[in-house]
Amino acid sequence: MEPDLSGNEKTYLIDAIDSGWISSKGKYVDQFEKEFAAFHEVDYALAVSNGTVALHLGLVSLGIGKGDEVIVPNLTFASSVNAIIHAGATPVLAEVDAETYNIDCNKLDQYISSKTKAIMPVHLYGNPCDMDEICTIANKHGLLIIEDNAEGLGSTYKKKIAGSFGDVSTFSFYGNKTITTGEGGAILFKNQKTFEYAKVLRDHGMSPDRRYWHEHIGFNYRLTNMQAAIGCAQLEHIQDILQKKSSIVKRYVDGLAPIGSIKFQKTEAGSLSSNWLFTPLFKNVSTNDLSQYLHKHGVETRPAFYPISTMPVYSDFKKGGYDVSESVSKSGLSLPSFPTLKNSEVDLIIAAIKKFYD
Repeated sequence: MEPDLSGNEKTYLIDAIDSGWISSKGKYVDQFEKEFAAFHEVDYALAVSNGTVALHLGLVSLGIGKGDEVIVPNLTFASSVNAIIHAGATPVLAEVDAETYNIDCNKLDQYISSKTKAIMPVHLYGNPCDMDEICTIANKHGLLIIEDNAEGLGSTYKKKIAGSFGDVSTFSFYGNKTITTGEGGAILFKNQKTFEYAKVLRDHGMSPDRRYWHEHIGFNYRLTNMQAAIGCAQLEHIQDILQKKSSIVKRYVDGLAPIGSIKFQKTEAGSLSSNWLFTPLFKNVSTNDLSQYLHKHGVETRPAFYPISTMPVYSDFKKGGYDVSESVSKSGLSLPSFPTLKNSEVDLIIAAIKKFYD
């Protein structure tokens, strides 16, 4: 998946290098944080070194740790679960919805116990979760919300941007994400005190008023000025990136819909997906065979995520059956959807899939 580097990335990067501030000091870190917060219409943003540490720092800054449980969807990238474990808490794997691939809100109550501290909705492949229902359940039980928006930058839920619902919300800027800083991440905060605490923890727990005096046992989770410079340039054309990806997905859907055994990820009414990855469900065929067939025709694909519950290293965190997440994983296959993909290339991929089915 190729990032779209069609703006001022080189100009800003060279400026950051010429300034002499190449590490975590420099104007672009502050600029990126302010612009990122403004894009989401929130007050507090913190740039960090990647999306996984964003989750970890967000959890720790909220006081989540040993003895706490965090509900997380069973179908997600492992970093969602790993961050909970590294924070000292226990992940509780929740089943997903067959249509949206997101956490099944109708089953959430069964995972809540006296130890539950938070819910971590994941906007899988950029598709927004049912945040109204998640917020209702969280409020009912006094739970925090850690919104994992690594894949959903630019998505909207009922005209409100994804990443603006959680007590903390986290993002990834890895090379294949909607915007990239190479490696990088960010956290948005609702509460100023939580933000300020996280900011101190991000920089070794060092006092902001007394240099080299450490008030907390912290981390080195900082983003460099050079990475932030690239992020600022990427933000300048994020709407163009989102529009291109939306157009690509629409072309795929229009072309593949006549094949009745292909299902598409459903988006909640009134919501818009960022379309980070286009991942249909290919029924009645082997996705491994389809992937190999497309590879022979020069088309790169990737499998859907494995359910966390199927991997032995996470066996202690199972809570019942996960038929839906296993079914989605088995039949899901992500097709190329990077914003520089040409219409003619999409059409060739569609034609190859039709030929495979024929």
